[in-house]
Amino acid sequence: MSYLDNIRTFVRVYELGSMSAAGRDLRISPAVTSARISQLEDYLGVRLFQRTTRNLTATEQGQAFYSGAVSVLEAVEGAEAKVMRLTEAPRGTLFVAAPLGAGRRLIAPETPEFLKEYPDINLRLRLSDRAVDLTTEGLDLAFFLGQPEDSNLRIRKISDCQRVLCASPDYVEKHGMPQTGAELMKSGHECLNLRYPGATEFQWMLETEEGPKRFAVSGRYECDDGDVLTDWALAGEGIALKPVFEIADHLSDGSLVPVATRTPPVPVQMACLYTHRRHQDPKTRLFMDFMTDRVGRAVREAEERVKSG
Repeated sequence: MSYLDNIRTFVRVYELGSMSAAGRDLRISPAVTSARISQLEDYLGVRLFQRTTRNLTATEQGQAFYSGAVSVLEAVEGAEAKVMRLTEAPRGTLFVAAPLGAGRRLIAPETPEFLKEYPDINLRLRLSDRAVDLTTEGLDLAFFLGQPEDSNLRIRKISDCQRVLCASPDYVEKHGMPQTGAELMKSGHECLNLRYPGATEFQWMLETEEGPKRFAVSGRYECDDGDVLTDWALAGEGIALKPVFEIADHLSDGSLVPVATRTPPVPVQMACLYTHRRHQDPKTRLFMDFMTDRVGRAVREAEERVKSG
């Protein structure tokens, strides 16, 4: 296994461009990372990386070795996946990311049932409303709402999620009920914005008579946690754009009410994002299968509950 470990370490160093980043991803020390690369170079008799105090770049030999190394790892992982499927004993640790709202309301509640069914699997669930990078963060899969920026990753759609612009009855009483997105913007309503580090601008995509249209949003309130926006809306501080499944209870009991209903938000896709190699891993595939069914059903039930209520 030591040679495979060295190859695996080389691939992560190549992809991440850093010994320390690869070590963090593989959960080994920088010294072990460096030693594995040196062992591989000694075995091959070539330099795979040019190292300086500030930069690390692949040599011509390193670039040539990379594609073959990836093929080797894919073949090994594929063979391991077949064996694990035959033994029906998936094991190991899954690293999963999800948005805060979906993670708290949809993913986390279903996780214990999955782990009871597969006791040899460990789960590391990371919740954040910021964009994540599967490769650099060592994730097996990520749940997301919207469209991913990286087209090289695989997508498994779970459901289209209805969204709503909402505010508290107190806010509507004080500031009026906007009927459309245009009216909302012109009247100077307080928009509650979900914004994370690196985001440059924020827009709401609304259905209009002319079709979907983007409305630039501004306001005094911003946060990178969607639940904080819900709390602000409940407190009468402004208008938030929320997936229905996140605020179904508040819509049902009237603590939040839809606004600008003539131009509702365009539904947003919920899906899983993963790499081709991760999908070969039985535990990743099983978790996606399990959550696709449970999460899709929970989203539909929440939307039906609001519609019928």
